[in-house]
Amino acid sequence: MCLSAVRNVDFPLAFFFLKEISKNSMDTCNVPGSNKDVKTHFKVSRFIIEAGVKLGMHSVPIATACTVYHKFFKETSLEKYDPYLVAMSAIYLAGKVEEQHLRTRDIINVCHRYQNPGHEPLEVDSKFWELRDSIVHCELLMLRMLNFRVSFQHPHKYLLHYLISLNNWMNRHSWERTPIATAAWALLRDSYHGDLCLRHEPQHIAVAVLYFALQCYGIEVPSNNNAETSWWQVFSEDVTELTINNIISDLINIYTMDTEIA
Repeated sequence: MCLSAVRNVDFPLAFFFLKEISKNSMDTCNVPGSNKDVKTHFKVSRFIIEAGVKLGMHSVPIATACTVYHKFFKETSLEKYDPYLVAMSAIYLAGKVEEQHLRTRDIINVCHRYQNPGHEPLEVDSKFWELRDSIVHCELLMLRMLNFRVSFQHPHKYLLHYLISLNNWMNRHSWERTPIATAAWALLRDSYHGDLCLRHEPQHIAVAVLYFALQCYGIEVPSNNNAETSWWQVFSEDVTELTINNIISDLINIYTMDTEIA
């Protein structure tokens, strides 16, 4: 596995036993599209995330770029448009939407280096300008295809709120001993390798990645078993345990996909 959750966090063995969750909810989590298309979208999503990091993008603009990409391909197919050009345009558009503006030249150079490691930056010649024009034209196409609805509610603000609340609720030593927050943020970032952001409410995703992180480290929320309402329902009243398990199952499928591609 090479996704950020695994790369940056040392998950215990409990992570792997949580695959049992997916068996109970797999039938309700079917991912549309062929397996080949799913793998392509996975690779391009990783391209967006890693290129975004190299460009110094913050988490929310990267999430917006991935969401724009996934939403665009809900409206069309891979046969009609080059996914990497769409990805570059999504990065460019996300920078505008989230007010972290990026120069097209920087996007082109970083993406070229990502695809061609060890090569020199592109010369500013006719091919460069053709690529730049393609990015701009693709951006306009994406805006029209998405009816200019490119502002999204992401799980990030909810997860931040939930982490602060849970930190005050939990035993301080248990919280400091285990990187729950780091794991939850990593899981959230990795969720954008798929289209969870389109199929689930942002509050539900935030609850699910936090639930998953706690399960991975075997941490229980104090007094949760004796409470009338589970801790996750306190954060989001309309979320159900089935929804949480479905999201976790989708996350496990993402990590499984990573091992198949590697």
